[in-house]
Amino acid sequence: MADFRVRVSTGKAFGAGTWDKVSVSIVGTREESPPLPLDNLGKEFTAGAEEDFQVTLPKDVGQVLLLRVHKAPPALPLLGPLAPDAWFCRWFQLTPPRGGPLLFPCYQWLEGAGSLVLQEGTAKVSRANHHPLLQQQRQEELQARQEMYQWKAYNPGWPHCLDKRTVKDLDLNIKYSTAKNANFYLQAGSAFAEMKIKGLLDRKGLWRSLNEMKRIFNFRKTPAAEHAFEHWQEDAFFASQFLNGLNPVLIRRCHYLPKNFPVTDAMVASVLGPGTSLQAELEKGSLFLVDHGILSGIHTNVINGKPQFSAAPVTLLYQSPGCGPLLPLAIQLSQSPGPHSPIFLPTDDKWDWLLAKTWVRNAEFSFHEALTHLLHSHLLPEVFTLATLRQLPHCHPLFKLLIPHTRYTLHINMLARELLIVPGQVVDRSTGIGIEGFSELIQRNMKQLNYSLLCLPEDIRTRGVEDIPGYYYRDDGMQIWGAVERFVSEIIGIYYPSDESVQDDRELQAWVREIFSKGFLNQESSGIPSSLETREALVQYVTMVIFNCSAKHAAVSAGQFDACAWMPNLPPSMQLPPPTSKGLATREGFIATLPPVNATCDVILALWLLSKEPGDRRPLGTYPDEHFTEEAPRRSIATFQSHLAQISRAIQERNRGLVLPYTYLDPPLIENSVSI
Repeated sequence: MADFRVRVSTGKAFGAGTWDKVSVSIVGTREESPPLPLDNLGKEFTAGAEEDFQVTLPKDVGQVLLLRVHKAPPALPLLGPLAPDAWFCRWFQLTPPRGGPLLFPCYQWLEGAGSLVLQEGTAKVSRANHHPLLQQQRQEELQARQEMYQWKAYNPGWPHCLDKRTVKDLDLNIKYSTAKNANFYLQAGSAFAEMKIKGLLDRKGLWRSLNEMKRIFNFRKTPAAEHAFEHWQEDAFFASQFLNGLNPVLIRRCHYLPKNFPVTDAMVASVLGPGTSLQAELEKGSLFLVDHGILSGIHTNVINGKPQFSAAPVTLLYQSPGCGPLLPLAIQLSQSPGPHSPIFLPTDDKWDWLLAKTWVRNAEFSFHEALTHLLHSHLLPEVFTLATLRQLPHCHPLFKLLIPHTRYTLHINMLARELLIVPGQVVDRSTGIGIEGFSELIQRNMKQLNYSLLCLPEDIRTRGVEDIPGYYYRDDGMQIWGAVERFVSEIIGIYYPSDESVQDDRELQAWVREIFSKGFLNQESSGIPSSLETREALVQYVTMVIFNCSAKHAAVSAGQFDACAWMPNLPPSMQLPPPTSKGLATREGFIATLPPVNATCDVILALWLLSKEPGDRRPLGTYPDEHFTEEAPRRSIATFQSHLAQISRAIQERNRGLVLPYTYLDPPLIENSVSI
């Protein structure tokens, strides 16, 4: 006979408590105990409760290896068993007669009747579980998860995704919380009602004037949106959005002019000024290029029965000396120069130049929404999430490290497949390239995608933008990358003593291999690793995953409404073809090119919703689910949080001196995971 004390913690969320009966079996090196009921007088397992129970084992089970948790509905006289309800268990603490307490982290929903097996909380790679029962538990856990979370090919040439039809098919461990789900639909409903009452969602015609567009601009204004409204026609603001707008990932230093972009000295002399030339500025490194060539020949949509148009522009920019602004020098709206593809210049007629810039902004919308946002910041994080659930057991240090950065990702992506990128929904109804264009862009980009694009320091070096001034996405992003990298390096150092220990971790290698095959479709040309050989490579890889699931998503998602609230700054579609000559643009023609009223409001409504976390937030570095139980990783977490706080203070101090503060990468505003 042996008496154990069992302490149980139930989550605080709405619905976390249960009326079901809970019992535990203690699995030891000698044998497994029978189920031991956890039963006190009165109601157990209420939300937020921590409760103590005394259990008596009939025999000595030996050294404790596992805790098997059983949950079943209570039976009422005459009525029989009730329908089971869900329970969110945070952890169990088991105190044996001799020795200190053993903590078993859970942080899972237990739905229905059934059992769950937990290992003691010390993080262990596979080789550290020497007992056959522990190895068996790891394998059985992964088999169950692989059965629950299966892959499917959503579209040819896309990363694979979760094989579920709707959010209703998701289990509670990957679904939005009740509070977050309610907030999401309340926000959507109130915004939709406001647009509907104004009659804007049903108007299929053109805007009557720019002044009329101000009606919609009063919808949920933000300081950044107001700044865009006031400055959208200015060249300096146009250029600044390549650095700190919603798509700050395309601008690159120009070392030579592309052959298909025949800009001459005479064209740009008025901006460059006397005493210099294009060649001189190329050699100085003061010219930059934004090329939307991937849009060339892309499928276009039909909105309100009217065909839409797209362009594949290339834009040349100039970094003026000293602390001067970045300025646009020239814009060509196609990849094929010639008499029907003029190069537009700041010295052109006002409406010619403004229309050319607006075509570039439309290209930014299509590139950003299909690639920077959907592919890189949603579909790839879903791959990281699914591989983590399928290949890393609960006790693995990488599971403990990564699981907070997968929270709600499967839910929001499933919502996207239900409400955004399907026929009849907003991408189909109201964007210039539509679902088919999105799909074609993703297929093209998947063939070009490379590892350096996903690793911010390499991406910055590859694009040659290490020293361009006022690039706050780079500055803040590099600081956050560095903090994440130091944190990851400390965690890896605790559990992987050598490069050989990385190579020998079969669960880690299966995780990397599955990401390569299901996410990057076995494309060796991508440079994405299919295996990891060193601790240094593992640190970079895990840093890449965390950064892209948190900071990168925040940088390219949180500013969507700010950029589009004044629609001419980021038009989602264009109703007339790109101009093929100069001198013909007018105010009326400009307005006629912009998207119709209903499409404008449809997209603004969607991007407002997607820019706003619907509550239940967990900012970067916030880990209320304490998966790590040892002191060393907990110290690393505290140090990481301290680094993030320092970064935040520095960002806020800098922002006080900016006309337009850059807030998207302030750590308290970054979500741990892709959850909206």
